[in-house]
Amino acid sequence: MFESLQDGLQSAVKTLRGKGKLTEANMRDALGLVEKSLLEADVSYEVVQAFMGQVTERALGTRVLLSLDPSEEVIGIVRDELINILGPVDPSLHLRGELTTLMLCGLQGSGKTTTCGKLAQLLLNNNAQPMLVAADLQRPAAIDQLHVLGEQLGVPVYSEKGANDPVRVCQDAVKKAKQEGVQVLILDTAGRLAIDDELMRQLQAIDQRVGPDQVYFVVDGMTGQDAVNSAKAFNDALELDGVIMTKLDGDARGGALMSVKHITGVPIKFIGTGEHLDALEPFRPDGMAGRILGMGDILALVDTARQVVTEKQQEALEAKIRAGEFTLDDFKVQLESFSKPGLMKKMIGLMPGMGEMAKMMDGGGMDAEGDARRLIAIINSMTHGERRNPKVIDPSRRGRIAAGAGVVPQQVNELVKQFNVVAPIMKSMAGQGMAGRMQAIQQLQQSGMMDPGGGPGIRTKKGTGKRLTPKEKAKMKKQREKERRRRRRGS
Repeated sequence: MFESLQDGLQSAVKTLRGKGKLTEANMRDALGLVEKSLLEADVSYEVVQAFMGQVTERALGTRVLLSLDPSEEVIGIVRDELINILGPVDPSLHLRGELTTLMLCGLQGSGKTTTCGKLAQLLLNNNAQPMLVAADLQRPAAIDQLHVLGEQLGVPVYSEKGANDPVRVCQDAVKKAKQEGVQVLILDTAGRLAIDDELMRQLQAIDQRVGPDQVYFVVDGMTGQDAVNSAKAFNDALELDGVIMTKLDGDARGGALMSVKHITGVPIKFIGTGEHLDALEPFRPDGMAGRILGMGDILALVDTARQVVTEKQQEALEAKIRAGEFTLDDFKVQLESFSKPGLMKKMIGLMPGMGEMAKMMDGGGMDAEGDARRLIAIINSMTHGERRNPKVIDPSRRGRIAAGAGVVPQQVNELVKQFNVVAPIMKSMAGQGMAGRMQAIQQLQQSGMMDPGGGPGIRTKKGTGKRLTPKEKAKMKKQREKERRRRRRGS
């Protein structure tokens, strides 16, 4: 997310590090790089000027110039000003005791219909019963898509076959929702390829006659300054309550995110960070500032972990750990939880100081999910007794396990070594809930278990403790591909 903006801001800070003396001149050089990175990220010129004015005033103060670690002071200043310009926001949906109606609007292609499904998933996670309304009568595929989403979620979808009046559809949906005791009604309205008078009249009619409690504008975060312009137009017509910015998992440069709130005064409520229905996050300026500066976002990491591991599963695991038990079966359950496509990369990207590792995963330099699946295959090849007590795995057993999993014996050794690191850390974190799990993740990072030198089980040169070089990693990758092809041929 925002790779170019991250690189630009971090390189600006790096220019300050290692200098024998910090002066106003070299500070201005670094701030010039900050300004350049913001403009290249398509941040509005007005926003850049306001942002740089605040940062420059504070960065050129005596406290920074005379501090023992001026680069850290500058990072703090930039982070504070990012938070100021992105917030404050309120991610609450302000649900009432009776029916709450949410209206989503936006241009075609912004991900509006999918966002309706994501909002419904978010509400289900919070024990609220939603209903979706197919009020986009311009695009028949949108109605079909909404019904598919409703089936996936187990959520009712209201639509009227052959209808041509979206206002009437929305009014009828409100009556139906009240009859069935629905708590939240989500209106999926029509979009256009561009803003026009007909679209705005239609949306204004729904707004006036249905009276939604909240109106959200869904915008593609990859559209840059066009996102700001369209947000202004929709806000002038509807008085928006918030913006939902989608597709921030792609190559969005960050300009729209930083500009929308400042230019329009409309807060960003949620951000879409993937294609799956659970990839909608409440927007938090402090967490986003941390991501942009490569400092991670621990609260988002905790939220993501909670979506993967249920409270019941967490309690069951902690009960076992408190009883002094943590076996390879438990380790396998943890691996299975976090080996879903794209999940490992997302979580690593939220960890402090793990930006380079996330980039390696993007560039194909490592396959964390594939490595996790291989570890699961190794565990599955073990007997029940071996999983409970890996110490019994001798060379003969190691060879049998490796053959069953389609790996080499050394990889079985590496798995056992990793488990021997994980087990005591997990036991020490027992009773500390999700916060303890996050602390365990940081300890694993420090221990080398989550080192960017390679995937699980391929951390270092054998017996040296040193990271693999890029050439060695490429060689290892080729060997693994060769081994996979051999196994597929059944030889």
